[in-house]
Amino acid sequence: MKRYFDFSHFKLDLLGGITAGIVALPLALAFGEQSGLGAASGLYGAAFIAFFAALFGGTATQISGPTAPMTALSMIIIAGIVQACEGEMSMALPMILSVFVLAGFIQIFLGVIKMGTYVKYIPYPVVSGFMTGIGIIILITQIPPMLGYYSGEDQQLVEQFMPHGEELILDRILKEEAETGILVLDDIKETVARAAQITDEHKLEEAQVLATNDGKGVIGALMHLDRALTYINWMELMLALATILIIYGFKRITTVVPSTLVALVTVSAAAYFMGLDYRLIQEIPTGFPAFQWISPGDLDMGILTPFLLSAFTLALLGAIDSLLTSLVADNLTKTQHDPNQELIGQGIGNSIAAFFGGLPGAGATIRTVVNINAGGKTRISGMVAGLFLFCILIVLGPIASTIPAAVLAGILVTVGIGVMDYRGLKALPKMEWNEKVILITVMLLTVFWQLVYAVGVGLIMAAFVFLKRMSDLSTEGIEVKSLVKSDLWGDEMELDETIRKRVLFKHLNGPIFFGIVNDFKNLFSKLPEADVLIIRMERVPFIDQSGLYALEEAIQALQRRDVVVAISCPNKPVRALLSDLNLVPGTIPDRLVFSDFVECKKWLSAFILGNLEAKKTMESTERLNA
Repeated sequence: MKRYFDFSHFKLDLLGGITAGIVALPLALAFGEQSGLGAASGLYGAAFIAFFAALFGGTATQISGPTAPMTALSMIIIAGIVQACEGEMSMALPMILSVFVLAGFIQIFLGVIKMGTYVKYIPYPVVSGFMTGIGIIILITQIPPMLGYYSGEDQQLVEQFMPHGEELILDRILKEEAETGILVLDDIKETVARAAQITDEHKLEEAQVLATNDGKGVIGALMHLDRALTYINWMELMLALATILIIYGFKRITTVVPSTLVALVTVSAAAYFMGLDYRLIQEIPTGFPAFQWISPGDLDMGILTPFLLSAFTLALLGAIDSLLTSLVADNLTKTQHDPNQELIGQGIGNSIAAFFGGLPGAGATIRTVVNINAGGKTRISGMVAGLFLFCILIVLGPIASTIPAAVLAGILVTVGIGVMDYRGLKALPKMEWNEKVILITVMLLTVFWQLVYAVGVGLIMAAFVFLKRMSDLSTEGIEVKSLVKSDLWGDEMELDETIRKRVLFKHLNGPIFFGIVNDFKNLFSKLPEADVLIIRMERVPFIDQSGLYALEEAIQALQRRDVVVAISCPNKPVRALLSDLNLVPGTIPDRLVFSDFVECKKWLSAFILGNLEAKKTMESTERLNA
């Protein structure tokens, strides 16, 4: 038990967990409201997943909960099931939660069969396009609520759906009679009598559901943008804009207190105490969430079956989201996570959260980084974050129910802006054409089609590009390897022994691409101490964007250890990419990139001998002063 729970850092874990919980609170409420299940579902998901994913997961400092990608996909699943259930949330909820539970079970299965180790094979353009697409989805879908427009409350739009609503009600009557064995032609009077009982109120309710569903998602938001701009609710817009301004403005004052929480509390309190007329979020129930027993009798398999694939896509997205965050945690803490155990922990957390009506989630990068920076060291920090949110849920539920919906829309706008991958977008003009096509395709498919399908298409495209490159290399007789030789080459042996003792040569042989990024980083992290590292790139035929960023991170880590890094003999395409993406001169100055090893040796001799002479002079001065 001592190995599993380390209480030697308890104070730091307590501080890190509470700080991460504070950051998670407004985001959880916002994601829950965006999903369509209500703010409470986001808070339930944040609390349960944070606690159980930390308890059973494989990343010590990870903080889990609803995230932007998971919420975007959940929103699509929820809207689809509700629409299939003709707007009846009481009928839809058991099936929605069943999909969430199944997604958790699939994640556990993926961990058990050790699929977690394969996430590293996702190339950078796919991840970049996906994250940017998620940001665009959030931004577009939050425009109507920011403007105070809700399609289900637009009377003109609702009236347009009245005839369709009446048709659906009549169709439902005929289906019910067919299921109960009533033959319409034999007993037409009963059918007519039931149809006569349809009131204008029934038609209005059905039309409101249809109008609400018509405005959901990216396409719905864009289709109704003109009406949203025509019927702007200025109060809602001002509350949303005030939230955005505080979030960005407060960061300039201090980052000790999360600006998102400051904006949530400040704008909500101002709106409440000033007695403003604003739209509330869905009510958050008081006390501990009730267990949602999912009875087989509550499930309509005809409706549920098409969404079973959605459970797999949700599980896969959660796995990708979590393990990418685990890599971030590893880089910050210099530790190594267990990817398969992490999937098991995420699956347990998502399954338990679903049984209590919680939104599914994954490892959250921002919350994890906050936890680490605040001192979190072990899994206890994640459990503390979950317990903190439970306390908020039980004690402050009624107060949270007074939050304006526009405030959460404003928070989500900043989330959408923050989640986009600007590094990838900035590098887009300089990328090779095939990587451009992959990034843009994944981004567009994410926004306008299906999130995980977009990743699947991107992976297939990247695989074909990779196979084409390997085929080209094989026709040129180039050996494809990612090995580093420890033996010195002949031209390196020509250097004086005094110089060779202070220099380390790293021979790169073969392409540097997304599939070897982890191994590549490990090679550099295990380098012995040296004053200078010379990276020999004569045998590197190409380097892709993922490989280049891995090289950049490895060099920056070495430079932090005061190791001088130089590059020798990159070919023209590699040299051009190093310059285009600003590794040269951004990380390594131009003067330390040599087109041939002769020039490199001249510089190396002058640099090492100069350092030795300076050291002798300093030692002599110190002796004289003594």
